[in-house]
Amino acid sequence: MPQELTAFGTETTLALSSIVIRLLVALACGAAIGFEREWRSHAAGLRTHILVCLSAAIVAILTIEIAHHPAFDGEEVRIDPLRLVEAVTAGVAFLAAGMIVYAKGRVTGLTTGAGLWFAGSIGLSCGLGFWQIGLIATGFALSVLWLVNLLENRIPSRTDDR
Repeated sequence: MPQELTAFGTETTLALSSIVIRLLVALACGAAIGFEREWRSHAAGLRTHILVCLSAAIVAILTIEIAHHPAFDGEEVRIDPLRLVEAVTAGVAFLAAGMIVYAKGRVTGLTTGAGLWFAGSIGLSCGLGFWQIGLIATGFALSVLWLVNLLENRIPSRTDDR
């Protein structure tokens, strides 16, 4: 790695190219889900899903880097992946809860909230280097969002005539 890239900051354990690729895959996955939500005119769209996915990926990458940082040499550092998952889930849950609205006897925003949570999970997988899982999960999510929407449009809506 060129010295001028690391001279102004802390050197990373992961190669800079690996970090960039992980973040780009997270960005692409978040964009794919966000585009679908944007296309359907939902509140949390393209930018929100990209940022959630990227932020989760950054937390995952930073966890790897902190665990290998020389400042912790000689000290016991316990890596607990559940804490990482809990932190991202709690942060995303805060955003997702704000998307869920109950008005006029209807609940809306559940799918958007679930999409934000899903974007956080995809970001974690990409940030931890499991980008294949992130890409496959994104494909599954898009399939669910598109195919289930097609099915829902073909099923007659239930009317309460009671």
